[in-house]
Parts: sequence; structure tokens; C-alpha cells
Amino acid sequence: MISSIFHSIIYQPLFNVLIFLYNIIPGHDFGVAIVIITALVRLILWPISNKSIRAQKSMQGLQPKINALKTQYKDDKQKLAQATMELYKTEKINPFSSCLPLLIQLPILIGFYWVLSAGLKSQSFEILYPFISNPGSIKTIAFGFLDLSKANIILAVLAGAAQFWQTKMLPMQPPVVKGEGSKDESMTAMMNKQMMYMMPLMTVFIGATIPAGLTLYWLVTTLLTVLQQIMVFKKQNDSTIITN
Repeated sequence: MISSIFHSIIYQPLFNVLIFLYNIIPGHDFGVAIVIITALVRLILWPISNKSIRAQKSMQGLQPKINALKTQYKDDKQKLAQATMELYKTEKINPFSSCLPLLIQLPILIGFYWVLSAGLKSQSFEILYPFISNPGSIKTIAFGFLDLSKANIILAVLAGAAQFWQTKMLPMQPPVVKGEGSKDESMTAMMNKQMMYMMPLMTVFIGATIPAGLTLYWLVTTLLTVLQQIMVFKKQNDSTIITN
């Protein structure tokens, strides 16, 4: 049941859009088709991602208040949790909103994996919509030199570097002055630092083992996320300057 729904809602639409783009792009460059469909996905997710990025930025601004609550309720975890959630409610911040784009992107990423690993075989053209022309076969060489059907370590490293750039831009828990209630903040700072390096390394490792077409998708979507973060952070900073 779940597999059927995934096939109808994610896999088949992605496959059809990709083939449609491949058919209409001059030279039938599959890499260009992937770049375009990645940009379309990011455009669809743009409003949700905007909320996520703003929430991450706002969470950093709340950190002094959260630290104060941790000091105030250091001996009562239940009251601390209640006070923290009340603070989020007052400031109109959803602490879980940053996870939403990732949860949405995951099935799309899986769908892309299926398309690039098995979906480009001739028998898969049977699932094309009636209004999509059957190309007969797909040339997986992109930009004249990159085989998107095979893993590519250089592309994986570029994707990891982009991931590091994107993660480094995000607000991180700053170092804290040692004192009462500082243990939790120190652990959060350490976890944030580990995340900044572990995520890019995981991206490189995974990217070196999967079809380059999927790594290209991840590279482009990360670069577009960086662009969106720059725009959102600049807008928030400008709003803060005007307000002050």
C-alpha cells in the first residue's frame, strides 16, 4: 500500500518530469534536466524552507532567555520544559519547524535514487504519462563528460563542501561561560560543532557510493539552500536594523 502510494505520488511524477525536461532540452543533456528539476523542487519548498530558516535564526536570538530559564529551573526539569514551550509560544517559534523541509525532502531523495538507479532502463518508460514522449533511451553523460549513472568522488567532495558551507552559515550555540547551568549549553555547542563536520563527511561518503546524478541533485539543492539562507538572513538583519 505504502509502496504503491510512493510510486504514484513521488516516483512516477519525478520520472515523468525528468523525462519531459530531457526531451525538450537542446542536446538532451540529462545533467541540465536534473539541475532544472532540482530548482523546481526547491521553488515548491521555498515557503516551508523560509519558515525553517527564520525559525533557526530566531532560536539563536532566544538563547539568552533559554539559558536564563535553565538557570531558574535547574532543579525542576518539568517546569523547565513547560517554561521553554511557553517561551516558544510567546515568541511564536516552532522549534520543530526546522525538521520539516528535511522530512519532505527525504522521500524526494529516495524517489530520485530509484529513478537514477533503476528508472532509466527502457522498461521503465511504460510508466510515462500518455502526453510524455518516449525517448527510447537516456544518455547519462552530462555536460559532455560526467556519467551520472556512476559514482563520482569529485562531485561527492563538492557536495560535501557545499554541505559544510550551508551548515556553517546556520546559527550555532555559542561558547558559554562556565557556571551554573552551563553543562547543557556546553553539550549543545559540542553537538553543533560535531554536526558541522559530520554532515559534510557523511555527504562525501554517501556521494562516493551512489549514482552521480543523485549527488548532483544534492549539490544543487544545497547551493540553492545556501542562497536562500543568505536572502533570509539579510532580510532579517535589515528588519532588525530598521526596527532598532
